[in-house]
Amino acid sequence: MIYDVIIIGGGVTGCCIARTLSKYDLNICLLEKETDIASGTSKANSGVIHAGYASPRDYIKRQLAIRGNKLYTQAAEELNFPFKRIGSFVVALEDNQIKQLEEERKKGIEDGIPGLEVILNKEKIKKMEPRLTDEVVGVLHAPTGGLASPYELTFALAENASMNGVKFFRNRRVVKITHQEYVFTVRTLAGEFKSRNIINAAGLYAAQISRMLGLDYFSITPRKGEYILFDRNAIQLNKILFPMPTKISKGILVCPTLHGNTFIGPNAQNIPDLEDISTTTSGLKEILEGAMKLVPSLPVRSSIRNFAGLRAVPEAYDFIIDNTDVYGFINVAGILSPGLTATFAIAEKVVEFLELLGEKLKVKEDYNPSRPKPERFKDFTKEELDKKIQEDPTWGRIICRCETIPEKEIIDAIHAPVGATTVDGVKFRCRPGMGRCQGGFCRPRVIEILSRELKKSYEEITKRGEDTNILIGKTKDFLLNQKREGSRGK
Repeated sequence: MIYDVIIIGGGVTGCCIARTLSKYDLNICLLEKETDIASGTSKANSGVIHAGYASPRDYIKRQLAIRGNKLYTQAAEELNFPFKRIGSFVVALEDNQIKQLEEERKKGIEDGIPGLEVILNKEKIKKMEPRLTDEVVGVLHAPTGGLASPYELTFALAENASMNGVKFFRNRRVVKITHQEYVFTVRTLAGEFKSRNIINAAGLYAAQISRMLGLDYFSITPRKGEYILFDRNAIQLNKILFPMPTKISKGILVCPTLHGNTFIGPNAQNIPDLEDISTTTSGLKEILEGAMKLVPSLPVRSSIRNFAGLRAVPEAYDFIIDNTDVYGFINVAGILSPGLTATFAIAEKVVEFLELLGEKLKVKEDYNPSRPKPERFKDFTKEELDKKIQEDPTWGRIICRCETIPEKEIIDAIHAPVGATTVDGVKFRCRPGMGRCQGGFCRPRVIEILSRELKKSYEEITKRGEDTNILIGKTKDFLLNQKREGSRGK
């Protein structure tokens, strides 16, 4: 089979492109090298939907972020992913920083960002965000700033794309691409795929994919960002809090999540390793010190997890979205912040490029832009839950006590389109393991459910894919084997 389009990369960018193109009468597939989608930058992402003023005016990412922010309202209604506009503050702690806030506001208003205002009244500022430091002298308030769950958005995009005919292939690491007579042959470790067009949305690996076709005009540097996550309800914030930005970073932010937690971070460290997501003592100290300048009352003892993510940073520090000298090959690379904000606008841009390549994009008659909202235990009234449990007892079996997740939600996550096949896949779709105990209670049960639903042995169930097996055998069998080996040695 020759596809019309192959998308390489199953992060939020690749899945958004897949969902957008699924509107048209095209044969599309997406190849992801990992066991699950949203396994890279999209998993360890701040989830902030920026107003769009932070990037320089001559950068394409500024235009796409402003456009993308506006598209989130309709997208959230159609796809039913967690999203909320709570507004953001850029916080000035010195009088000489006010001029910069005023300049950003002026340019933002001129570029069509609604509601931007510089607030200098400390009483008003503290009423809007009581946790903010008393040292504040002014803020730039962006009411259109918001929060999304980046991995839940990615799953929603993939599910809707799959509903509309896109084929998803996981564990398909691309090792070679050839182009002959206007047809690409993409060789993976698990078979070949052919297509007339390729969209390279491979994140940190986008430059490697591009070089497979002799296109070596950009490079990608991994930039590590570390985070600290605090226990649910340990501290409550009303706004996303940014310090004054630097040339390379928006700085250490203090930010609520849509699920009641608060996190701080990230820092910014360029590294050579495309796989290094370790945290460091110095890095965590850096983000803690930076965050406490904004919120001195951070509940340090209530941290429940440290983690790090990698961002794909191109040399020009701007998005790379273009047709190339290889007909039918489109690079969508270097999608660093505000890539999550811009994702829907990026997908629109890809549609434009496909049209320039001569693709006749006819909308499907049966295209369905809606993805049903996943049913959640916490969303039901007691009466509704009683009825649910009578109809299906798995609604009443609580697997994760910290997050109150019943067995039914886990089963649904496994059997959803492009569903979970690993412990982390379940965790990021419906949250077992994200609470205070970090899976200490529920992980064995999640393994048991995955084993049953996927018809695999316990030993085959992994945390996040290859070489992350959690169990290797029964303890009793292991001890018996040890005893036998010992007897033979005698």
